[in-house]
Amino acid sequence: MPDLPTPKDAAEAALFSECWDAVLSYADLCTSGSTAANQLAREAFALGIHEARAAEDGTARNAGRRSSRLPRIPMLLTAVRNTAAAWEAEGQGHKLDPDLRLWLNSDKAWRYTGPPLSRPIALRGLRDMGESDATLLWLAEVEALPLRAVVRRQGLDPDASVEELNQVRGLFRDRCHRNHLDTPMSAECRSYVRLLDAVTRSPGAETPDDLSRHLATCVECAEAAACLRLHGGGLPAALAGGVIGWGGLAYLERRRRAAEVRLGVRPDAPDPEGDAERAAANKARFRRNGLLAAAVLVSGLALAASLMPFGDGDMETGVQGAPTDSTPVAGSGSALPSAAPATSAAPSSASPTPSRSDTPSAPEDEKPDPEPQGTSSSTAGTGGGSDAAVCAVRYDLVNQWPDGFQATVTVTSPTALDSWRVAWSFEDGQRVDQMWDASVAQNGTRVTATAADYNRSVPAGGTLSFGFLASWQDTNPAPAEFTLNGQECTDS
Repeated sequence: MPDLPTPKDAAEAALFSECWDAVLSYADLCTSGSTAANQLAREAFALGIHEARAAEDGTARNAGRRSSRLPRIPMLLTAVRNTAAAWEAEGQGHKLDPDLRLWLNSDKAWRYTGPPLSRPIALRGLRDMGESDATLLWLAEVEALPLRAVVRRQGLDPDASVEELNQVRGLFRDRCHRNHLDTPMSAECRSYVRLLDAVTRSPGAETPDDLSRHLATCVECAEAAACLRLHGGGLPAALAGGVIGWGGLAYLERRRRAAEVRLGVRPDAPDPEGDAERAAANKARFRRNGLLAAAVLVSGLALAASLMPFGDGDMETGVQGAPTDSTPVAGSGSALPSAAPATSAAPSSASPTPSRSDTPSAPEDEKPDPEPQGTSSSTAGTGGGSDAAVCAVRYDLVNQWPDGFQATVTVTSPTALDSWRVAWSFEDGQRVDQMWDASVAQNGTRVTATAADYNRSVPAGGTLSFGFLASWQDTNPAPAEFTLNGQECTDS
């Protein structure tokens, strides 16, 4: 009988489910190829979990003392940067992006690891906040997740989400102002402290010419100004650049593109269910955040919280070059971080952050059960006839909360596939909000998951897997009528 997952295993499984996509996205920016990106992401994730365990043990030994630590995602992104620095020191720098190597060997990198008072204001300010407040700020500003969903998952009132975020922004500003005052600075910088505080408080205040010239030449004061000025839309860049360091702005753009894909934000597309209010909200969000229309995100969240082992197959290589031109890499061959548990995760309070997905269904996706595509026969694979074995499906409910849940679907195909579509029916009005490792379309109760470009091929006897977040109201029974490329599947 296999060992049951421990509570710590379940928590780390949820951590992997929530953060792996972000870790892989930044690791891709830092490396010169998809293989190196996955290796860097795995090593950094293992390092991050080790550091998180150490921090938790330290907090337990010093009960009553607040531990100054970053939220999960920025903590893991810092682990990526530190692992890249270790590669450079160990002679593996050829695997890294050339610009990152130059940065690692400059004074800029030293600021993130040097004396605490020399570190960027944003990094120090985020560390000085409570963990829940810092998490809300990072998820809303940098990861661009829907604010109401973030607030709801933290047990707060979604109707007061804007007020809650504004309070957290104010708290961040206060912490940054205090840290700026504590920073060793020249007499000239000190003379501008009060003026900088006053100018950044008011949206309509004009920056005096002498202060403007000073901010153009003083890095530390310019960073402080970006953190103190809560209006104008510069806070996400200040956070990403101040906490991550190299590639922070490129990472920020990637997360906004990812959010667009998850939310299905298309200002010219009709809403699939005729929900005009939701469509208008999406359009407003698109305009407000300035999200790009053409988005490319390949989720690295492989097998989600079920955390089944991956193979060692080759992966599709993304665009290489400057950070802003790279695309996220992921694939069915991505190996699991060694520190993550290999058993299925039990429901845990540490569950992934949800985000809404209102992607309009394409005409071909409106069919409740599409015909096989990319196959050479009418069976679920490329080589079987009518007597071929049927596919087997496993549905795992990973976590559930009062109005939502997370689940994974794993399908074993008896024959080889060069494309796949998995469809099923919900029985009680459940609706998929977000899906990774596949694209989703829902028509009433019927849901169709279509392969991503990087996991279309499945060998004979192999498995495909994807996960999703969904909402429910009255009851949440398991879905039924699973099919693979139009062929019925049996429960495994």
